[in-house]
Amino acid sequence: MAVKLPSFPKIYNIYFLACVATMGGMLFGFDISSMSAIVITPQYIDYFNNPHGVQQGAIGSALAAGSVLGSIIAGPISDKIGRRDSIMFACLWWLVGTAVQVATTNQGMLIAGRILNGVTVGITSSQVPVYLAEVAKKDKRGAIIMIQQLAIEWGILIMFFIGYGCSFIDGPASFRTAWGLQFVPCIMLMIGLPFLPRSPRWLAKVDRTEEAIFVLAQIQANGRVDDPLVIAEFEEILTVLRAEREEGKAGWRKFVKNGMWKRTLAGFTVQAWQQMSGANVMTYYIVYVFQMAGLEGNINLISSGVQYALFIIFTSIMFFFVDKIGRRTLLVYGAIAMGICHIVVGSVLGARYTYVPEGVGGNLNVLMKVSGGASSTVIAFSYLLIIAYALTLAPVCWIYAAEVWSLGTRATGMGIASLGNWLFNFALGMFIPPAFRNILWKTFIIFGVLCFAAAGHFFIAYPETCGKTIEEIEHLFSKDGPQPWKTTKGNSRLDREVEEVIEAQKRGEKTTVEDITHDVVRPEDKV
Repeated sequence: MAVKLPSFPKIYNIYFLACVATMGGMLFGFDISSMSAIVITPQYIDYFNNPHGVQQGAIGSALAAGSVLGSIIAGPISDKIGRRDSIMFACLWWLVGTAVQVATTNQGMLIAGRILNGVTVGITSSQVPVYLAEVAKKDKRGAIIMIQQLAIEWGILIMFFIGYGCSFIDGPASFRTAWGLQFVPCIMLMIGLPFLPRSPRWLAKVDRTEEAIFVLAQIQANGRVDDPLVIAEFEEILTVLRAEREEGKAGWRKFVKNGMWKRTLAGFTVQAWQQMSGANVMTYYIVYVFQMAGLEGNINLISSGVQYALFIIFTSIMFFFVDKIGRRTLLVYGAIAMGICHIVVGSVLGARYTYVPEGVGGNLNVLMKVSGGASSTVIAFSYLLIIAYALTLAPVCWIYAAEVWSLGTRATGMGIASLGNWLFNFALGMFIPPAFRNILWKTFIIFGVLCFAAAGHFFIAYPETCGKTIEEIEHLFSKDGPQPWKTTKGNSRLDREVEEVIEAQKRGEKTTVEDITHDVVRPEDKV
């Protein structure tokens, strides 16, 4: 088979692909903690006139506002130019946004820079999981997509301690230096992207069939196009593609017609629940929570940094088990565990706090404080909450959202899922600082109740996708599919199809992928 190879050399090792692509997640992590380590420093408070309440909420949620826009445009762009190139396009927004933040002279300029960075995060947070889902083997898909979450967490940790180190620099140079270092991961991502092949499923979708087969064979079978796994998987891709083309174009209706609404709802809500679980209280505003627990200055910052280290450690542990345990189990029990932690933190603060109207340490976002055993309890359960989140909802919500879509809807569908993430991220970013001021400890009780609601929804409406190909997941959401609580991990039909290909090859049938591509329905063949 004659294949015209791209001029730029490509690397097909799946872990290399994941490590490069997920630097888009590192950008997300950098932007999260570019604020969390800085918002309590005197340099930031003095220069921006002690922003609090809605003002600080607007600064914190500006990233999410831009990410909403990025999520909306991500799907059409990805379908047009491909998953890989859409990530490169996103990097351009980051370069501009970071430059604006470094040069900021007021709150408005800071918000503008964070919005521009948010566009990048909206695109990368939706299309990196799409790319990884489309190149990974079914039995490693969860772990590969999970590298995105690990990249986010490493970005958070690295940038947090960069911010901590820069806090010892006098004046505005403190935060300008920290924000300027956000250029580094973006440039590294832009250097690495040209070495990545395009998604084989996107290539098949745009009728670049030979390239699709070549890339699939390189990733799945060291370049052997006659490998049974390559033949079976490509046949499944073509079967789904053929069915979608025979249905014709339906515009936005394709996200709700023929039972597709179940998958759209699952993709959107799993990301929304990730935000409504209240984890952002700890990732964005952990320094505020620890101020409530009586920690001040460097002790607060270091203790907050420990939380981010725990985040990485426990997500790394789950990397080895996420494709063995299953998605439903982790989502349901993770939400319950997080709910318990929120309730404990809220209850202890409610029972033992002292009201500080002038703000703890002068911080007008923190008006309550506990000490002694209550302080230790708040700190301990804040750590436990982030551990539960790192093991469950943090990685699994991204994995699940990337798995539920069909080939024709995946890019835009993941944009819709990310939209659920960023809309609620924006709303909660605006809500949390005023909530700390106005309803105090009840903020944690609200998030605890939401976590229990999430667990119920996960159990009732989310079928198990672990161990299935992303094509056969379609059946789980169809009207003929099983009830979600009756689904189990594994039992993929692809395993049976591989055996059938092996038997066919023994009989001299279906020896290469050329034998299954002759009847592909292409757009120009349709009347």
